[in-house]
Amino acid sequence: MDRFARLVSRMLRVPVAFVSLVEEGRQILPGLFGLPEPWAGSRTLPLSHSLCRYVVASGQPLIVPDARADERLRTDPAIGDIGIVAYAGMPLTDGDGIVLGALCAIDHEPRTWGEGELTDLEDLAAACSAELCLRILSARSRSAQKVLETARAVAERARNHAERLEQEAQTGMDHAELLLRASEELAQTSGLEDVRRRLRDLFVGAGKPTYVGLLVAGEDELHRVPDPDIAHAVERAVLTLPADAAFPSTQALRERRTVFVPDREAMVAGYSPEAVEFFDRMGFATVLCLPLWGSRALLGVLAICWTKRHEVNVAERATLTAASGYIAQAVERALYLDERISVARQLQAAMLTDLPHTDHVEISALYQPAADDHMIGGDWYDAYHLPRASASDGEPTALMVTVGDITGHDMHAATIMGQIRSMLRQATLDHPPYSPAAALTALDTACSVLPIEAGGTLVHARLDPTADSPDWTLTWSDAGHPPPLIRAHDGHVTQLVEHDMLFHRALGPCDRTEHRRRLPPGSTLLLYTDGLVERRGHDMHATVAQLVTLLARLGDRPLDELLHRISNRLTDPSPEDDVVLLAVRTPVIAQR
Repeated sequence: MDRFARLVSRMLRVPVAFVSLVEEGRQILPGLFGLPEPWAGSRTLPLSHSLCRYVVASGQPLIVPDARADERLRTDPAIGDIGIVAYAGMPLTDGDGIVLGALCAIDHEPRTWGEGELTDLEDLAAACSAELCLRILSARSRSAQKVLETARAVAERARNHAERLEQEAQTGMDHAELLLRASEELAQTSGLEDVRRRLRDLFVGAGKPTYVGLLVAGEDELHRVPDPDIAHAVERAVLTLPADAAFPSTQALRERRTVFVPDREAMVAGYSPEAVEFFDRMGFATVLCLPLWGSRALLGVLAICWTKRHEVNVAERATLTAASGYIAQAVERALYLDERISVARQLQAAMLTDLPHTDHVEISALYQPAADDHMIGGDWYDAYHLPRASASDGEPTALMVTVGDITGHDMHAATIMGQIRSMLRQATLDHPPYSPAAALTALDTACSVLPIEAGGTLVHARLDPTADSPDWTLTWSDAGHPPPLIRAHDGHVTQLVEHDMLFHRALGPCDRTEHRRRLPPGSTLLLYTDGLVERRGHDMHATVAQLVTLLARLGDRPLDELLHRISNRLTDPSPEDDVVLLAVRTPVIAQR
């Protein structure tokens, strides 16, 4: 009973929950969670503190957003003594439908109970009622055992009756356990593979199926989700079924109802040779296919199969149908998350600009997303040519490069990143002679005025060819970003540690500073985000030092290879943060 109370607290996110049985003069609490003393120790409440008595009296659920505003309840002492404000109670009944008490969810704050929450509470109340019925049946069984001792003939009949009751009780317990496990196990799933993996161990007890298959509806077809851990060669051979295929699963999809195939004879009589071949190769004797209904559409089909002939009675079918509801919720959530993650990844990839074509310097960039699909990041890179100072097409043009990191790991951060990138481009091009510091100052000013919750770090830099010299000039402004690195042609690496504070709307505009450095021929400029060097449990300065060593040793390799080697060496196999790397190399021999 305490487990039911914990499930109510967890699923409805309430601080107090209990199983209440109302009898004359008092309220017994066989299951409770979060109830203060002295009631928790005694597991009783006086009827004066019982809102559950209204459930028992009416036989109907009692749903109260705020007891203090309810004409019936506002003077109830439970409001002050126990802190009951919002209350939701579902009837608990015995096998004859008599209301014994209530399964209650209590909040200390006013609350509008959602339809899904009330449905979950109703399902748990049904399972709790089943458990109470089992206890009643168990008591009756013990009473029957006493009768057995009085007369052999009566005892024999009572023993058979008790065995039957025990079997029914075990079956009922298995059914209740299935529903509880489904509500617990499937609430934490994050993708279709995870749902499929948990289905394998969800069903227990005497009627445990041999195989549970998950098929998701597509456009006029069913797609099988294969077991990610166990290779079923036959299963993977039939991953897609047209909706008009003569299979039990597709029939359940087309007719939107449960389909039961009791044995091979029924399979041969009602379905295609391909279905029979699949049936035989998998070794099935009985198949039950249940449609999985989502909130708006039919999501797919659950196939439950046994290798020995299995009779599915009304109670078992009802339990499996109820369990399929939990499975459908998990599938719908997984499909939604997969679609959302896919759209977010496509959006983020679209926001990463193509690098400009240039014959004068080498340039390469690398973006590596976080391993967690939910961690959509705000890291970005940008590079573009500035307008030519003269009309000569053969002269090299100045190049702007940027690497930045917007705070956050969600769709909002990716959206803000796109806005900041565009604003910084505009600020740069609107402020000749294209000072990085002036552009960042303009960006600060815009962010302080516009309703953009932007914050983060970035490096904004300009590379100019130097007149009458093979050198290039680097001009940069650093807004709190990890230090850029310059590798000279001889392998010496320098950290550009000069920086200003990060940018954030709350900090307001500030006068950004910029710095200059001459880049001899063959110099390599490396910009990166903190995901490359900052990891939980590691010293960031030590990782930067490791990066310096790698750049010094590998810096003469082609830039694409250089960036991949650095990323492979410094990032974890499953990185917690996304990573951006951008490298620019000046020509070894000046191109004039």
